[in-house]
Amino acid sequence: MNLNIAYQFWQSAQRYPENTALVVGKEVYTYQELSTSVRMLAEQIKPHLTHGRVGVLATRSAEACIGLLATAWAGGTYVPLNQKLPQSKLESLFDYLNLDALIVDQAGQKLIEKYTFLNKPTLILAPSDAKGVFDAQISEISDSDTQRKQLPEPVKTGEEHLAYIEFTSGTTGKPKGVMVSNKAVRSYFDAMDEWYLVAPEARVAETCDITFDLSVHNMFFAWRSAAGLYIMRSLDMVMPTKFVQKHKITTWLSVPSVVAISRQSDDLKDNSMPSLELSLFCGEALSVEIANCWMRAAPNSIVDNIYGPTEATIACLRQTWNRDGATTPARQIVAIGKTYKGMRAMIVDDNLNPVADGVAGEIVLCGEQLAEGYFQQAELTSERFPLISGERWYLTGDLGLRDENQIFHHLGRIDNQIKLHGYRIELEEIEMWLKDVAQTELSAAVAWPTVNGVAKGIVGFCVGSAISSNDIISQLNDKLPRYMQPSKVIEIESMPLNSNGKTDRHALVAMLDDIAINDTPNQSRVVR
Repeated sequence: MNLNIAYQFWQSAQRYPENTALVVGKEVYTYQELSTSVRMLAEQIKPHLTHGRVGVLATRSAEACIGLLATAWAGGTYVPLNQKLPQSKLESLFDYLNLDALIVDQAGQKLIEKYTFLNKPTLILAPSDAKGVFDAQISEISDSDTQRKQLPEPVKTGEEHLAYIEFTSGTTGKPKGVMVSNKAVRSYFDAMDEWYLVAPEARVAETCDITFDLSVHNMFFAWRSAAGLYIMRSLDMVMPTKFVQKHKITTWLSVPSVVAISRQSDDLKDNSMPSLELSLFCGEALSVEIANCWMRAAPNSIVDNIYGPTEATIACLRQTWNRDGATTPARQIVAIGKTYKGMRAMIVDDNLNPVADGVAGEIVLCGEQLAEGYFQQAELTSERFPLISGERWYLTGDLGLRDENQIFHHLGRIDNQIKLHGYRIELEEIEMWLKDVAQTELSAAVAWPTVNGVAKGIVGFCVGSAISSNDIISQLNDKLPRYMQPSKVIEIESMPLNSNGKTDRHALVAMLDDIAINDTPNQSRVVR
């Protein structure tokens, strides 16, 4: 069996060559056109595969999709690289990864031309003037350059072959490259097949950059079924309803923040997205309010909350939402549900011992979707993927519990749990009450200031609050114990997000540091 992640795409191209495979703005590719571009690029890559790793410095573009498919087709491992990284970090990644080739789109090419990278790959493949064709820029010529072989179909790769290496966001110091195998990807989609039928006529929205592993779901959910993938640009993400209406999108997966931002622009109205049949949310807590709002806007759609870290391949727990759906007590969020086929979850204490139902602890995962570990970090891999009772598990770093109905609930990040004046505090709980009191879906709380790594206070942030910051603090007195109350609540015009669309807490802390240097904020300050 060929488990190459490009294989099912190739099968779709054989069966439905005239179906729409990819739409990026005004660019439209049929399966025949896209597979031809992918095959041609794969044949350019194949002679250069020594270590097997190919970087893709491209985002929300046809070149990004062609690049990763071609890498897989050639039998390689694709490594998505974030174009927003500073030069020094990109340089260190080039040195660290020892890439055989680098595929760029127009924006990526400008970056390569702008900076002098000492360790960039010897082969760079950039878009030419012809649609779907890449020009090779080779800095070192070897005998292999003349040995191009035809690849009429994807190279056969097995279970253990690495499909991709995804670098997790928010890492500090040495980056964590999560190595995901063909087997893990196939297991994920096998589980999806038990719940969802995607027809060749389906239209799938791509809401994510390829540096976020939710993109893997969107891309291959479409391509393995001969459906169309419709890439959303940054402006589309602000008003997704218009994108869904324009392209008659049937399948959606995004982080909930997209919905919250859409509501701020008054984009999400009842019955505004009747074409949607399946809506999935992942990557952040899904509030009951957002879930209900989306259901009203997309009345013909299933709405599912799915959960999982990159290290467990996209997602591995699922909870279908309806009016009587399972919610997480006192948090007004949708539960994360039960595990996929081939996966198990458990709640453990600090000593990795299972705890009783209803008791909070760390969520740990086991099964076929687990990643192989972290690229060239054996010690960290052993630490985060320990053996528990003789089986390999992954420690998620997430707090959770399992209720009496065997449903799992997410209670926030362990690393977002702070200690203040001797009390352990979960920032997500404060954020939940900020949203409730301020009547907004965009809120955040950070520990600030910190002195020698010790939190000295808490500051809250809100976007589009219906009441003043002073009133928010006053109402929080009735919701939270005194030690959990923010000393300040600052109204901001937009919430800073990282490349995955999640709240960027580091940016909020930097904002506070900047304000502290320049002046002293009052409680009603609006940061623009």
